[in-house]
Amino acid sequence: MLGNVAKMLGSSGLCVTQSVLLQSSRNTFVLKRRFPPNLYKKNQKPGKLRGRHFVYDLVEDTTIKKKPNLEVVLTAFVEGVGSKGDVVSLKPNEAYNKLLLPGLAVYKTPENVAKYATEKDEKETEVHSSAYAQRTVNKLESLILAVVMNKDHPWVIEPWHIKLSLRKAGYYVPDSAITLPDTPITGPDLLKQNKEFYCTVTINNLEQARVRCRIHHWSTEPSDRLPYVFEHWKLDAEPLFGEVSPAKA
Repeated sequence: MLGNVAKMLGSSGLCVTQSVLLQSSRNTFVLKRRFPPNLYKKNQKPGKLRGRHFVYDLVEDTTIKKKPNLEVVLTAFVEGVGSKGDVVSLKPNEAYNKLLLPGLAVYKTPENVAKYATEKDEKETEVHSSAYAQRTVNKLESLILAVVMNKDHPWVIEPWHIKLSLRKAGYYVPDSAITLPDTPITGPDLLKQNKEFYCTVTINNLEQARVRCRIHHWSTEPSDRLPYVFEHWKLDAEPLFGEVSPAKA
């Protein structure tokens, strides 16, 4: 009876072995013997290797070795990278996924460099002063700039007021690149509190960004200050001039 039970257990397939997928990987390890064996003379029988001769030190592991940058030629303008015909050097993954696959670049070869260098001389439909100019325009136009003015003394908003406000926001802009609306903005006037107007910032004498500005009154006397509004930039604001006022050209 015990023999029959053993046969049943053996044929029930309780211990089934599954095949393991064996796939080779392209790994290269550079090793060096810690104890090199002695050299032997010509026509001499090599000596027997001992256990210490099979102790190795790792010299280089190519799996963690940093891959060199990949040079590609741009076939179109890419924001933050370059213009058509430029030769740029990027990390392999970034160059392959963001440029080569979408068709925005080709591998750098003498033929491709000559081809796109010739096309680069032709007039492009869209002109950019630099690779980062459009990114700067997008950043400025997504900004709600707080223009803080004095609550106790008269003032007229000038380009340097906008310059200081932009500097506090992390942008350095010269006065000559700032264009205010045609209508002068004077104060103090609490009716203009949190009212919104637009100014124009010119980048490299070419691109223009329309920046949203909001007026906030401030007093040096703590007792005269207006109540603090938490995250005021998320609130809706009325236009200062009833409608969007175009800036001076």
